[in-house]
Amino acid sequence: MKKYPVVVIGSGPAGIMAALQAAGRGIQTLLLEKNSYIGNKLLITGGGRCNLTNNRDLPDFIASYHNGDFLRNAFDQFFNRDLIAFFEENGFKLVVEQEHLIFPASQSAQDVANFLLAQLKEKKVETRFQSPVLDIQKTGSCLFEITTVTGPIIAEKIILATGGKSYPQTGSTGDGYGLAEKLGHTVAKPRPALCGIVLQEAWHKKWQGISLERAGLKLMLGNKRLGSESGEIIFTHFGISGPAVLNLSRFLTETEDKRLTRLLINFIPELNESTLQLRLRDEFSRHGRMTARKILSTLVPARIAEQIVLCAGVPEDKTASNITGRERQALVVLFNSFPLAVDGLLPIEDAMVTRGGVNTKELNPQTMESRIAPGLYFAGEIIDVDGKTGGFNLQAAFSTGFAAGAHVWR
Repeated sequence: MKKYPVVVIGSGPAGIMAALQAAGRGIQTLLLEKNSYIGNKLLITGGGRCNLTNNRDLPDFIASYHNGDFLRNAFDQFFNRDLIAFFEENGFKLVVEQEHLIFPASQSAQDVANFLLAQLKEKKVETRFQSPVLDIQKTGSCLFEITTVTGPIIAEKIILATGGKSYPQTGSTGDGYGLAEKLGHTVAKPRPALCGIVLQEAWHKKWQGISLERAGLKLMLGNKRLGSESGEIIFTHFGISGPAVLNLSRFLTETEDKRLTRLLINFIPELNESTLQLRLRDEFSRHGRMTARKILSTLVPARIAEQIVLCAGVPEDKTASNITGRERQALVVLFNSFPLAVDGLLPIEDAMVTRGGVNTKELNPQTMESRIAPGLYFAGEIIDVDGKTGGFNLQAAFSTGFAAGAHVWR
């Protein structure tokens, strides 16, 4: 039975970075992966383009996570500028999009995975594919016995970076949670975060396929605003998705009765209510023989205009010159705050990331080492930390992986 100083379990971005840091310090490191290649989930991030991180400042980062304060120490050691330097100083070109988002210049997540695999080989990390871990036993004060399908392994230190429970087809099936619990850790129930929102209304399917590049969204529980976002939204067969919706869905994760909430959509957020009122009054005056629906179709897609007119109680064939001030006001209100009844979230299998995981209070935020089982470290999505879209989750994975790998043999 072979013994290794460090065994990293899971070859997502967190596990890869942890293995690189440990091996880079001259420590013999074994990386175990259940799949046949590294970074399966990494390959589908950013629509296959891999949004690695973004160049926002630390306060914006911390505010963008559930349990974000836990990441401060990891970010002090390895932050977005360090990740950018890690790639570019090793000859891998990056580009900035939409002012903040960092992507590979090649626009290929596969290129990112190939680059990381080359880095593992350069640092002489021993990598074993198709080696799922079945069990971990603490055999003494300083040793762990790892049971894999290919046989047992002895490890002096373990870094558990098995990911969450979202997108199980990539290998993220929540295996690490059971291993963590068996070693004494508390695991918050895994729930979906960053996922589409299911709507109650049947008619929303008429909007399926419509996308709006910039819309305003509010999530309401009665008169209380749970959260707000702006950005791209996409209407689907189940309801609504897109980056703005994914970010807003994180507030629903914590809401007990999701059916009591509603979404309010502002279709033209750049126009406030008074400006839109003047705009419609002018359009109706200049095109008095056209129907309100026809005029509104110049501002939003026709299928949306049709539903706004219907919900405002304006007859479909009523011309603009006959629209009353009260009807015009109803149209303005619906443009600014169109209500949609929420049914719930898509299941965790369809979520981009997982809310839940190993309790952050049970980990040393400087080193990622367990406070319960010395010699055991955690990195990445297995920890109860999740962030917004825009590279936040990958940065958290790389940063916690760096901290674990840098401290595993100190």
